[in-house]
Amino acid sequence: MFTEPGPTTGRTSNFRGPDVPSPEDMYKCVHCGFCLQACPTYLETGLEAESPRGRIALMKAVEEGRTEITEAIVGHWDKCLQCRACEVVCPSGVPYGRLMEATRANVESVFQRGFKQRKARNIGFNGVLPNTKRLNRIGGVLRFYQKSGLQTIARKTGAVRLAPGGKLEKYLPKLSDKFFITSGQMIRAEGEARARVTLLGGCVMRLTHASTLEAVTRVLARNGVEVYVPESQGCCGALNAHSGERDSARDMARKNIDAFLEVETDAIIVASAGCGSTMKEYDELLASDVEYADKAAEVAERTKDIHEFLSDLGFEVPTGSLATKGVDLKVTYQDSCHLGHAQQITTPPRELLKAIPGLQFVEMEESLVCCGSAGTYSLIEQGMSTRLGNRKAGHIAASSADVVATANPGCVIQMEQALTRAGERAQVRYVIDLMDESYRLGDAAD
Repeated sequence: MFTEPGPTTGRTSNFRGPDVPSPEDMYKCVHCGFCLQACPTYLETGLEAESPRGRIALMKAVEEGRTEITEAIVGHWDKCLQCRACEVVCPSGVPYGRLMEATRANVESVFQRGFKQRKARNIGFNGVLPNTKRLNRIGGVLRFYQKSGLQTIARKTGAVRLAPGGKLEKYLPKLSDKFFITSGQMIRAEGEARARVTLLGGCVMRLTHASTLEAVTRVLARNGVEVYVPESQGCCGALNAHSGERDSARDMARKNIDAFLEVETDAIIVASAGCGSTMKEYDELLASDVEYADKAAEVAERTKDIHEFLSDLGFEVPTGSLATKGVDLKVTYQDSCHLGHAQQITTPPRELLKAIPGLQFVEMEESLVCCGSAGTYSLIEQGMSTRLGNRKAGHIAASSADVVATANPGCVIQMEQALTRAGERAQVRYVIDLMDESYRLGDAAD
């Protein structure tokens, strides 16, 4: 266990710049160790430095001027998934997610990463994610690459290894046949309208799971909810905020705040756990912005996860059975970290699943342990991400489930790849997709 003195006056902090972790936040940690068994990287390594307690000890050492921000220290911070499982079990209420985001922001302002890493980060975080049109174009090219047969040829011939970034090609998720385009469309409620909401399309989910976003609009409409999809919205900024790119994350937040406050609605609906968590914390991200602080707080308050919203609203129980030849579909559930930990929403998704006829729900061991996706983590920390993905695949297999349901695109992609590596047959689906299917089967049977 790390030991260090407490905050001492007269020492100069080695955290510098506009974004620094709060000493008040970090000194809430009393090093009790409750976080250890909740932390995925500690479970895998058994190393103190790969635990929340250890990473906070390193923050304190930098804050107290006992060490500079070194490559070794940054490496331990980079290994953090920011799953926030530690927050749930912490008796001292340490806001670890906020601490880590601020720490990473400070790292990016004072620490010199390698040229290739700096270039990749700049292209991804500043060149692609904030620009919806550019993201759509890149998505279109990648979809053509997959659908045309070029991907198959490139993999079989080994040509993919010769391309820039070729080692990452195997992580490319399957793109949707048709992207979910945010064009200012209004989806009318079926029957009398009970509520009116706006819907976040996001960035990754629009390209990889467009059909699920369509299912979200159908399920909401089925439950008497009008859905407006603002045209001017963009990426929520979650990937940027989690990676220390706070300035661009703030710009992206401002864009979405303007978009979602165009019209008065009852809620802002988010179907991606990571996006929902970030938008609920826009008030923290923009707390110092005089122009946007109040508006950010309003958006944060209005933002609702789709499962949370339906549970609170009271949903129509679906009637279509998912059983095949009289045999129930066996389904387990993976708690997406930023839904189960950051938003502390665990019951509503299970409530929706258990309401579906012909579905046998089974709990999975370590359902709240991160699958290893964690935004860009699966690309940057491939070794640890793969270990955690394999661990999750083992638990899915042990549940004997036909389907593992979840609530975040990164989780879907990560678990699909892990199950494929393991040779397991289970499918990965969104809770909302299963609910939508039951509604449609029920309609067909009437």
